[in-house]
Amino acid sequence: MSAVLDNTEQKEIDPNVLLSVQDLTKHFPITGGLFSRVVGEVKAVDGVSFDIKRGETLGLVGESGCGKTTTGRTVLRLIEPTSGHIYFEGKDITKVSKQEMRNLRREMQIVFQDPFGSLNPRMSVGEIIEEPLVIHRIGNNQERQKRVRELLEVVGLSAYHIRRYPHEFSGGQRQRIGIARALALNPKLVVADEPVSALDVSIQSQILNLMEDLQREFGLTYLFIAHGLNVIRHISDRVGVMYLGVMMEVADADEIYKHPLHPYTEALFSAIPMPNPAARHERIILQGDVPSPVNPPSGCRFHTRCPIAQEQCKVERPPLKESAPGHWVACHFR
Repeated sequence: MSAVLDNTEQKEIDPNVLLSVQDLTKHFPITGGLFSRVVGEVKAVDGVSFDIKRGETLGLVGESGCGKTTTGRTVLRLIEPTSGHIYFEGKDITKVSKQEMRNLRREMQIVFQDPFGSLNPRMSVGEIIEEPLVIHRIGNNQERQKRVRELLEVVGLSAYHIRRYPHEFSGGQRQRIGIARALALNPKLVVADEPVSALDVSIQSQILNLMEDLQREFGLTYLFIAHGLNVIRHISDRVGVMYLGVMMEVADADEIYKHPLHPYTEALFSAIPMPNPAARHERIILQGDVPSPVNPPSGCRFHTRCPIAQEQCKVERPPLKESAPGHWVACHFR
């Protein structure tokens, strides 16, 4: 990581890095009792760090409840972080004003998981895609209508769909509308929060290919969140593996799938179905259940289920260190 120049807004980073997240933490309070006092915290994200270079895709993968979605939404400040730093083009956006953040939202957009719930059923497709342009006061009515038609064509729909409503479209078409809305302001960063998990497998491939084409055409940078391991492998340049709010391993996609280092990553990837049923494939079965994020284990979060855990793992949290060039792992023994 590059050195921090000061403690306010700016950080000297590699100019090729668009987004740099440092020690990001998000804890949700638990209230109870007559006066709704805070009685605990859900440690959804607990000290996550990663960088994303311009034009690349970082895939974020892990079991349900590991904090992937919370990380993505906190990066965009749709959820306010508890602590940590989020540098976008070198600027710490956790310290900017509401007006500055409003302007930055042109550069940072999101595609939601649910193509049914993320679109307003009372608005036409044209109104949905035009809404970001209206909010940011971009262009006149004629210019915005032209932009909407262009976006519909870009995502594989037709301009005559502009007056139709979301219920008239299939799930895949609705997700295309969601992607068009995200592209309306020409963003640099798109957080894709499990954008294909609610779609049929045949439609998933179409949406993934569309997103790759758009990335090449517009120079987009993706934080791609998913729990489908094959999906992540297909679209990602690099992959980050999360467990119980903590980043366990980060590496190039090919490297991490061929040579996973963390015991959790090994177990996770061993669950990927093999296309050849005759091929020998050792499945690693983890013992026990995922601990509660309300009271996570001390030391390494994974030590209660880890086959190589030792006493050190129970008391000392391993840092995310570079075990090989470009391959980062949070394990005392790897």
